[in-house]
Amino acid sequence: MGVRVTGQEKLIAELEKRFGKAAMQRISDKALKAGAEVFVKELKAQVRTFSDGKGQSKGHTYDEITISEPFTQAGARTIKVHWRGPHGRYRIIHLNEWGTVKNPRPRGKGKIALALRNAENAYREAIKKAIREGI
Repeated sequence: MGVRVTGQEKLIAELEKRFGKAAMQRISDKALKAGAEVFVKELKAQVRTFSDGKGQSKGHTYDEITISEPFTQAGARTIKVHWRGPHGRYRIIHLNEWGTVKNPRPRGKGKIALALRNAENAYREAIKKAIREGI
């Protein structure tokens, strides 16, 4: 069973008419940041679970989780959660998420996807709350 939502374009046009494009962008940026914070909190909780347990893990994967500033991509406001820092975890995080031929099931396998699923409802609520506060 599917749901069809109509009138989104009219609603967005009406809101932009009332508040202005700049104000709507500011509200959406605030909502994106709030939603990203919720997701990063869950992602960090998941990343903590795949330490090696031998004291070898230094926590660089955890420390380098970064939230970008909101930007426009393909006509939509977007925010990026990524790994950035001096230890270059962005190069190997996909190995923890997907595994390798020699290590097909690492401790971190699927943790990013799990964080996405776990944070989905809280993310939506954070977005709704930020938009309501802005309007």
